[in-house]
Parts: sequence; structure tokens; C-alpha cells
Amino acid sequence: MKGGILEVYLESANGIRRTNIIGKPKYYVIVECGIQHHKSKTSKGSHHKVSWNEKLTFELSMYECEKLTHLGLRIMDKELFHNDTGFVGEARVYLDEILVEGTEKGLVELTPKAYNVVLDDETYKGEIKIGLKFIPNAVIKDGGKDLITMESGYEETVWSKFVDFCKMSWWRLSVYGRKLNPDEHKRN
Repeated sequence: MKGGILEVYLESANGIRRTNIIGKPKYYVIVECGIQHHKSKTSKGSHHKVSWNEKLTFELSMYECEKLTHLGLRIMDKELFHNDTGFVGEARVYLDEILVEGTEKGLVELTPKAYNVVLDDETYKGEIKIGLKFIPNAVIKDGGKDLITMESGYEETVWSKFVDFCKMSWWRLSVYGRKLNPDEHKRN
């Protein structure tokens, strides 16, 4: 199936809001491109200079290439004592000109550029630096993955959810087995 490939290079962020008080922040980015979502790896570096140096690839159908208007970037922070995540801020990159120019020229690549990070109250704090590359008229795979959309906004494969379930089940069984044999600890 014909379409286009959009590569997003997450480079770094600086001056962004810190959501946790205790511990080192662990930032990650959820990149939204149309109906597709990718989650980046956890950041390296300190609070003031965060780096990911990661490339995320989106395969777009011809229809998506025509209708896609922007790329959304949500910066999140893993909390130290909770499984919840803290919202740090978001950025929006408009793709209209990039997609049109890429279709005309056959390829367009933008070096990493800084975009303002918008907070909940519509103010700016810090910036995120990303690069873009659009390859039109590429052959893309149609399907091949069974995806589950999570409430948190990103997608995971069915296989990864199954593996997580298996890990959780074995852990609970091992803890349960230890509680059944309290005399075993007294022997040692």
C-alpha cells in the first residue's frame, strides 16, 4: 500500500517544568500523529538538560497524509512512588507545509528545532527540540499489529500486555507461596 513515512527525531528538552519534588525526574514523550501514538524511552540527563536521542517512525496512508495537520508531543514524568505519571507540558508541530513540500520534492528533512512547551494554564515553560523527515510515496505495511489503545493515550501490542499479565501472575503466586510456608523461614 502506498503512503508516506514520517520520522520524528526526539533530541532533547531544556527548561521544562519539574513535577516531582523527590528523586531524579524520568521524562518520556508520547508522540501523537493522527490516530497513531508512540511512547519514547525514559530520558537521560538532569532536570535542566533532558535528552532522548530517539527516532520514532510513523507509517501514514495516502489518506492520512492528506488529512494530517499536526504532530502532538506530550511530555510526561514518571512519579517516584506512584504508577501514575505527571503531565509536564505539550508541544504542537504543524505538518501542512512539510507534507506538501515532501510530496513535491520527494523528500524533506528538517534539522532539529526547538518548540515551546505549553503548560496546563496555557503559559510556556521550556522547549523541546525535535527533527522531522518525511518520505512520500513509500510502500507501507497494512496492518500486521494488533493494537490496544490504553486510557493513558498510547498503544501497546497485545503480546506486551500478555507478557505483563504473566509477570504479574507469577509474582503474586511466588508471594502467596511464601505466605503458606512460614515455618520455612524459621529453619534457616
